[in-house]
Formats: sequence, structure tokens, C-alpha cells
Amino acid sequence: MTLRTGHVGLNVTDLDRSLAFYRDVLGFGVLGEGKEEGDGGQRRYAFLGSLSGDGRPVLTLWQQARGGFDTGLAGLHHLAFEVDTVERVREYETALREVGATFAHDGVVAHREGAASGGIFFHDPDGTRLEIFAASGAEEAPAPNASAPTCGFF
Repeated sequence: MTLRTGHVGLNVTDLDRSLAFYRDVLGFGVLGEGKEEGDGGQRRYAFLGSLSGDGRPVLTLWQQARGGFDTGLAGLHHLAFEVDTVERVREYETALREVGATFAHDGVVAHREGAASGGIFFHDPDGTRLEIFAASGAEEAPAPNASAPTCGFF
């Protein structure tokens, strides 16, 4: 049996704010939402994915975090999404800049020196590090790190 990623669950501080980001800016469809009463009040969650796809969730957002993403703690390093072309990466970059997203690098960067693959590296509303990349088309883009992969150290 070979394992494959089913979906990724992210803790968020404000589900409404995160839904707006992942739905309205990144284009994920809301497959379902729920809530339950728990310690400290109401807990909410949402399943996100492609509305035109197979209906499987790609992300689950869990409103249960008390603070933003912390790079100093073990756990998720970053989450990468692949698109077909570097032009599509640039479209996402424009949309993210319009909503004031913070970027780790300026514009499209190569995954390493001389690589054809590359993308953008940015943060969601809770500071979770994200990447949108294309497998080719970034041959002329700079590589911000001389020896480490671009996605490695932010």
C-alpha cells in the first residue's frame, strides 16, 4: 500500500477570516461546514476543495488556535499548491497582493539555482507559510538561496 496525502488540516484563529482567504483569494470551494459545543464555547470547522472535482477535501480549517503560526515550533513547515503554468502563479500573486498578503520573497522565484520550477511564497491570515508553484516556466527567475531549496528557510 502506498500512502498519499488525503487532506491537510490547519488550525486557524478566525474561521470566517480564513474562509474568506482560502475561498475568495485562492479559489477553494466550501464542501461543508460544521460546529460543535466544546470546552471554551463553540468550535467550528470547514472542509475545502474543488466544487467541480471529486468532492474530496483538500483542506480542513479548524477554528481552535489561540495564536498565529509559529516557525519555532515543530509541525507544519509550509503547504504547497501546484498550478499548471507560471502565468497562473503570477495571477495568484496579483490577487494576493490586492488583499495585502505578506510574501517571503519578491515575486516568482526558482526552487533552486537553474531550476525550471518555481513559485511564490506567502502567508495566510494566521501566518501559515504557503507556496503556489509551477513545475516549469521559472527558468529566468532568481533563486533567493545559494545552496538551500527556496522553500526551505524563510
